[in-house]
Amino acid sequence: MAHSCPHRATVEWAQCNGQAADALPPRDVRPFQDVHDVCDVLPFQDAPPPPAADCALDIPADLEEHLQSCRCHCDHMGYGNYQTWRTASRSGSLRSMNGGSYRAAKIVSELESARPPTDRSPKRPIAGADMEYRHWCVICVVLVLAAVTSVGVGVPLALQARRSASLTERLEMVSSLLQRVPLIDGHNDFPWNLRNFVHNEVDAFNFSADLRKVEPWNLSRWSHTDLPRLRRGQVGAQFWAAYVPCESQWLDAVPMSLEQIDVVRRLVHKYPQYLSFATSAQEILDAHRAGRIASLLGVEGGHSLGNSLAVLRTFYRSGVRYLTLTHSCDTPWATSASEKSSPSKTSRGLNDFGKAVVLEMNRLGMIVDLSHTSLRTTRDALVVSRAPIIFSHSSAQALCNTSRNVPDDVLKQVALNGGLVMVNFYSEFITCNSSAKLTDVIAHLNHIKRVAGADHVGLGAGYDGINWTPSGLEDVSRYPYLFAELLKDDSWTETDLKKLAGLNFIRVFKEVEQVSRQMALEAVRPRQDRVDPLKLIFTSAARCSYELTEALSKHSQGDERNR
Repeated sequence: MAHSCPHRATVEWAQCNGQAADALPPRDVRPFQDVHDVCDVLPFQDAPPPPAADCALDIPADLEEHLQSCRCHCDHMGYGNYQTWRTASRSGSLRSMNGGSYRAAKIVSELESARPPTDRSPKRPIAGADMEYRHWCVICVVLVLAAVTSVGVGVPLALQARRSASLTERLEMVSSLLQRVPLIDGHNDFPWNLRNFVHNEVDAFNFSADLRKVEPWNLSRWSHTDLPRLRRGQVGAQFWAAYVPCESQWLDAVPMSLEQIDVVRRLVHKYPQYLSFATSAQEILDAHRAGRIASLLGVEGGHSLGNSLAVLRTFYRSGVRYLTLTHSCDTPWATSASEKSSPSKTSRGLNDFGKAVVLEMNRLGMIVDLSHTSLRTTRDALVVSRAPIIFSHSSAQALCNTSRNVPDDVLKQVALNGGLVMVNFYSEFITCNSSAKLTDVIAHLNHIKRVAGADHVGLGAGYDGINWTPSGLEDVSRYPYLFAELLKDDSWTETDLKKLAGLNFIRVFKEVEQVSRQMALEAVRPRQDRVDPLKLIFTSAARCSYELTEALSKHSQGDERNR
């Protein structure tokens, strides 16, 4: 059997590939026969032919062992030489020096073996040199065209493979993706269920149980979360809502909110092997790398502040990283999207104190959440905020016309702001009735992606705070099925899916943190704004405010003196 054995120098090949020349075998200058006396390829005459590009056979073990020690440049029965073996081992395909991986390594080796030695000393033109130069130019052009063509063909083929893959195969793809990127959900009301069902007594509560089999959780349409299902859903980070009802405004909203913050922290502390409390973008990524669910806090409703920036700062020091400016009730400084609000109220938006709240959040590094806010409040906040905002659990108003969803003109403003709309799974916000499907949620994702862009859409299901969920997205374990369905859609690239899962939120969070650092460099001081107690007199239940009572008393005494 004939063998090609050009014995070319490999120093140039090493330089082109970032290898030290002295790491390569010495240039072989011995006569052809002497080389083959050392190489002795005869024992391998019976080796099988080199594998085809789609073959899964390995190189014969004894031949591979020989290649590792042989320093000749022979073709070794079509399997290449030492240089081929080194190329394959560097590319990570050492075991499978076969199929495409082996053949690519062999092609590189053969091209390099065929390259003439480089001599940088000046010489007279050699006959045929121009032809050889053109020959190599043609080879280079062919290789470039082949690379470009493979990219152009490879992308549609990859998309075709996604479309034709079975559900099981697509779920495996999703699992791989969510191991690389944390799936971040913007809103879960589980802490309120803890208060309702077990009175925040977490010591005796088993979060690692399947709560679908535990009363009273299994009797409630508002229960969708437990530790096993969070792990099956591959949730990488969860914002837990420290929510208290609007009815607590002017009463005990502040202490109740602190109790909800406290119960989340105690729950996370109880399960350190699965949960990790996080207060920064980096801590989310660190927890995900450690295989834990990053647990973050959001306070849902500005009424929890008690009209105090000191309380806002205290919440931040307690680990809260977003505040929803309103819930379903107005505050003295912001109006909500509640249907109960009159047109005159919703037209007010943020007053001066409300704007101070937003700017103080910017200074602290707390994310401004505009879910539940009125349209005017939303627009005011987008103008005032120095940092990107989020809608932690809202969907597209164009597909379901409710004031809780985001209209298209605001979606465009969110894109300009660099913010994020995290899509809610509540059926009433998806189809405007109690019945919805997984594909209906995808319609909202597609709409927001089309209007605002792929950089501005995320997930904020609202589990444990909704009583109607779409079929296919019944609880927190079902997120992978959403991504598996999106894999069938050519318009969602792998990069888009990573952004949707969590990279968009990570970007927003980092930008919020950067604004806070910038304001610190500007020496921006904590704000001392306050709400004038006398302006609370027309607010529902404001008479329960001590400050208002005192202000009214002083006002009355002043009137008496003026008489």
